[in-house]
Amino acid sequence: MIVVVKIGTSSITDEQGEIARHAIEKLCAEVALARSAGHQVVIVTSGAIAAGLPALGMGGRLRPRDARTLQAVSAVGQSHLMRVYDDVLASHDIVGGQVLIAPLDFMIRQQYLHARSTLTRLLELGAVPVVNENDAIADDEIRFGDNDRLAALVAHLVEADVLVLLTDAPGLLTADPRLDESASLIEEILEIDAEMERMAGGAGTVRGSGGMASKVAAAKIAAWTGVRAVIASATRDRVLIDAVDGRAGVGTVVQPRPVKLGARKLWIAFAVGSSGTVVVDDGARTALMDHNRSLLPAGVIEVRGSFTEDSAVEVAGPDGKVFAKGLSRLSSSVLADVMGRRTGDLPAGVTHEVVHRDDLVMLP
Repeated sequence: MIVVVKIGTSSITDEQGEIARHAIEKLCAEVALARSAGHQVVIVTSGAIAAGLPALGMGGRLRPRDARTLQAVSAVGQSHLMRVYDDVLASHDIVGGQVLIAPLDFMIRQQYLHARSTLTRLLELGAVPVVNENDAIADDEIRFGDNDRLAALVAHLVEADVLVLLTDAPGLLTADPRLDESASLIEEILEIDAEMERMAGGAGTVRGSGGMASKVAAAKIAAWTGVRAVIASATRDRVLIDAVDGRAGVGTVVQPRPVKLGARKLWIAFAVGSSGTVVVDDGARTALMDHNRSLLPAGVIEVRGSFTEDSAVEVAGPDGKVFAKGLSRLSSSVLADVMGRRTGDLPAGVTHEVVHRDDLVMLP
C-alpha cells in the first residue's frame, strides 16, 4: 500500500514552538514499522513557521502577525524541521527527501505532473518524501492555509490507498468533550454531510491552523478520490500501522465514495479557489444535476463577483445554495450582459456555454 500520513504543528512542537523531537521520533518509528510491513509512506508535515519562531527569538507572545515576516520565519524553520526529520529517519536507515509544494503545483497541469513524477520516483528509490507547503514563497491570496487539504491532494497525487490525519484528538467526536462529558468517538463515516461538518467545529490551537474541521474537509477530499481516510491521535501507540490495517477503534475512518472524481474534476472541486458565483434558475439546476448538461446563459439569473474566462466559479440555485463548481468560459462582465438570453440570441463570437459539463463538479 501507499500511505500518506499528515502530522500538524501542535503535535510536533511545544507551547513555545520548539520542535518536540520525541514526537517526530514516534512518528518516524511508526513510519519505519509501516515500511517493514511492505508499505510505502509519504509524510506531510506542518511546523516550519512554529519551528522558526524560537530560532529568531520570536516564540510565545512575541509571535509576529504580518505575512511577510511569517514567510521569512518559515524559511528558517523549514531547515530546522528537516534537520530533525533527516536525523531521526536516518536512525531507522531511511532516507528522507524534502518536497515543498504550493497550490499552483496543483493548478498548473505541467507542475502537477512534475510533482507527481518527483514523489513517485522518491518512493521508487526507497526514500520517504517529507512534504510541506512552500510557505516561504506562497502567495498569501493562493495558499492551502493548513496542510490537511495538502495531504489529501498529495494522497490523490501518488494514488495512495490510505490517508492518515494525525491530530491531538482520538478522532471526530459526537460533541466537544470539554462541554459534554458524554461525547464519544465516531468510528466510521460513510458519507460526510453537513451534520458531520458541524460536529467538527472550528479552528485548532494557536500554533496550528487547522483543527478538526480541516481534518474532516481533507477526509472528504480523500473520499471523493477513492482514498480511505483515518483521523486519529498522534500519541496513540501503533497508530499508523493500525490505521493502515483497519484495526477497529484506531480513530474515525472515512470510507471512500463508490464513484470517485477524476484528476481534473478533483482539481476543479478542491485545488482551485472560486472567484465568483453564478446563480441559476430551477430549470438550469435540474438540467445540471439530473441530466449532466452544460450550463447555458439562458439559465443564469445573477452574477456575483468579478472573474475572468477560465476562472473557477460556484454555481448556486435561486435559493442561494451552492450545488456545483466549475470553470467559466465567460468573464463576469460578458456573462452579466448575456445572462438569460437563449443561444440563438447571443452576440456573434460569444460561446454558447457558460460552464461545459466536463468542467463542472456536483457538490454534496
